[in-house]
Amino acid sequence: MMSNKKYTIEVRLWIEETEGPFLGIGKIWLLENIRKTGSITNAAKEMKMAYRQAWQLVQEMNQRAESPLVEKVLGGKGGGGAKLTEAGERAIETFYEIEKRIKDFAKQETQNLRF
Repeated sequence: MMSNKKYTIEVRLWIEETEGPFLGIGKIWLLENIRKTGSITNAAKEMKMAYRQAWQLVQEMNQRAESPLVEKVLGGKGGGGAKLTEAGERAIETFYEIEKRIKDFAKQETQNLRF
């Protein structure tokens, strides 16, 4: 009896550092929202995340990356904010590049799945 079940391979990527998980999709979204909104406060709101948690994640990423991913912008008339450094931009780009290669590989492998 031939069943035509379809199987797919799902992968979740995160990057580890000696102290454990360093960069996953959640932190990448946080970085993207900081880039988009120009502040940690607004990025946190956008993600329905407590400011304190967002701030801690940023601090942790900055400490554990080779150079900070987010930097403070000193206030003008709208008060201060935050922006991504070159390393922060690179982190997003690298994460998505690796993820795409892994997903492409998984898709390829999916074609021969039979159980």
